[in-house]
Amino acid sequence: MRTYRTPDDRFADLRDFPWEPRYAEVADPDGGTLRMAWVEAGPADGPVALLLHGEPTWSYLYRKVLAVLADAGIRAIAPDLVGFGRSDKPLSTADHSFARHVEWMRELVLDRLDLNDVTLVGQDWGGLIGLRLVAEHPERFARVVAANTGLPTGDQAMPELWWMFHDAVETAERLDIGRFVEAGCVRGLAGADRAAYDAPFPDEASKAGPRAMPTLVPTTPDDPAAAANRAAWEVLTAWDKPFLTAFSDGDPITGDLAPIIVKLVPGAQALRHPTITNAGHFLQEDAGEELGRVVADFLT
Repeated sequence: MRTYRTPDDRFADLRDFPWEPRYAEVADPDGGTLRMAWVEAGPADGPVALLLHGEPTWSYLYRKVLAVLADAGIRAIAPDLVGFGRSDKPLSTADHSFARHVEWMRELVLDRLDLNDVTLVGQDWGGLIGLRLVAEHPERFARVVAANTGLPTGDQAMPELWWMFHDAVETAERLDIGRFVEAGCVRGLAGADRAAYDAPFPDEASKAGPRAMPTLVPTTPDDPAAAANRAAWEVLTAWDKPFLTAFSDGDPITGDLAPIIVKLVPGAQALRHPTITNAGHFLQEDAGEELGRVVADFLT
């Protein structure tokens, strides 16, 4: 597997992101290893919140949430998916699959970090990957916060707006990462923050991960990930541990999923589920402090 590692100087002077990266090796399918990165905030002995980002962001997305959780005494851990942020980047879109991303994150979180009693906070692909981990290793997770995410099986049609995003990524001669993030915010995105989302990807070759992810979402019942996602839903529809939805009011792609999740997951049915107002798909950008307080209150 041919990979790319973004030079450290691309991450110099990041705004409001003071945490030093940490690294661990996970296996690649060819017998080699990939380096995955994460940052931590808060006390090492605090309750654990695992913050998983999605397409096309990285752990920088959670900087406001990290600060709030650390102040609340929570050990907040934000990894970078393989292909994103400071993690190694396979250079072929064919090197990415739903199953591989689940396994890479499983190895990091459960084997390398050996986390237990975890609260998952998953947004976008962070929810797709994270909910698979919860369903496949329920003994390691205590709570779930789903934020603008879901777990598609290919049995229902994806929204037209999602297909527009899918096609835009697939056909773009130059993939403008910062512009895609900005388009998912309703309060705007400062130039320094837009640059931070561009930082991991100095050239088009390094963007195989962001280019691949929309193609990995199950859109047909016979998709390679469909059966595993259906199996995950069998577990989630019996999940009686606390399960909170914290969706924004300005995400046209995932907005209809929150009430479906609440109806299907037993652990969600007795809770009051907040709506994060004046926030888009990337609610961590638009309302990160508010999301952080929601998560902190849920844990404590």
